[in-house]
Amino acid sequence: MNLEYFIAKRLITAKDYKSSISAPIIKIAIAAIAIGMVMMIVSVATGIGLQQKIREKVSAFNGHIIISNYDNNQSEATLTPISKNQKFYPKFNSVSGISHIQAVATKAGIIRTEKAFEGIIFKGVGADYQWSNIKEYLIAGRLPNLSGQLNPEVVISQFLADRLQLKVGDAFNTFFIKENQNQLPNIRRFKITGIFNSGFQEFDATYIIGDIRHIQRINKWTPNEIGAFEIFVQDFNQIQTVGEEVYQQTPSNLDSKTIIEKYSYIFDWLQLFDFNIIVILGVMIVVATINMVVALLVLILERTQMIGILKALGANNWSVRKIFLYNAFYLILRGLFWGNCIGIGVVLIQKYFGVVQLNPENYYVNQAPVYFNLGYIVALNLLTVGVCFLVLLIPSYIITKISPIKAIRYE
Repeated sequence: MNLEYFIAKRLITAKDYKSSISAPIIKIAIAAIAIGMVMMIVSVATGIGLQQKIREKVSAFNGHIIISNYDNNQSEATLTPISKNQKFYPKFNSVSGISHIQAVATKAGIIRTEKAFEGIIFKGVGADYQWSNIKEYLIAGRLPNLSGQLNPEVVISQFLADRLQLKVGDAFNTFFIKENQNQLPNIRRFKITGIFNSGFQEFDATYIIGDIRHIQRINKWTPNEIGAFEIFVQDFNQIQTVGEEVYQQTPSNLDSKTIIEKYSYIFDWLQLFDFNIIVILGVMIVVATINMVVALLVLILERTQMIGILKALGANNWSVRKIFLYNAFYLILRGLFWGNCIGIGVVLIQKYFGVVQLNPENYYVNQAPVYFNLGYIVALNLLTVGVCFLVLLIPSYIITKISPIKAIRYE
């Protein structure tokens, strides 16, 4: 029996396909698996990469959870201050999973230069501000020094700098409108120490960041009065759970919401990527399995006489089925090999060279970000092999219906 098994395997090797009528179909099946794997790797890498990058940018400017005054103010500017003297500040020890908390305040203003003017939100921050989130996007200059006395240093986005024709080292006047419109606006002169470019148009076109003490003086607040607290969590996947605990632990006069709640339109849009990824994976696996099923059926029909001879020599149905399944598995592996090589290559090229550029007004990023992790690549390969192999059990069942006598006469 081992001899017949060896002969059968030799008869249906890839080398034998080159001269058989099934050669084009075999090549199509291998190509379908390879293309499917490329599409799956790229779709998962770009989908997850875009989600993570946008989350990072939104949290860099807002934290993960915002604690503010419980009022109906829908604007970005802080109107009513809250006390900095809270049990949860500067360490929110009562809730696990929190990595950092910082005090901030915002105020609307207008930057006026000799050639242009722009409406902005001045975000005041203190010595506890986590600059590492913004430093990643710094493209020129340095970050402001807020550890000493009050100074006019600020960082501004490249978008605003270009529109206002400003550069690092330039100074400009900012007009802050008072609540009483009959009063003259407060004027502050700031100096640009750094320029950032997050690629997130909504924030780049709005925020400049400087010392919170400017807002406290303009609004006539005490040093212990701020606009809001920004909280960062250790694991973004736990943001909803941590957010609920934070809400329970904050006083009744304070409100807390996650950035998912505050920017629901962005995160609802991001959730569509999960659906798109699932659809792409499903379509690619279906296409690959259909091609493999067709290829296996052609092989069975082409080797009908061989199947009859093996059965006549005493081979059982499962032994013959295994020959074709092993061969199909070999073809799947060939397709996966080329698919992985091309797919990983495309992802790495985009990761390090950023070939594919995106419009930040539509996608919130300048280039398509990718998430590269061998774990999901291995999972995609195992999923493809598992589904294809299980589906191929069905057409291989035809072998059990082939009669040795009729198969030997088959032409």
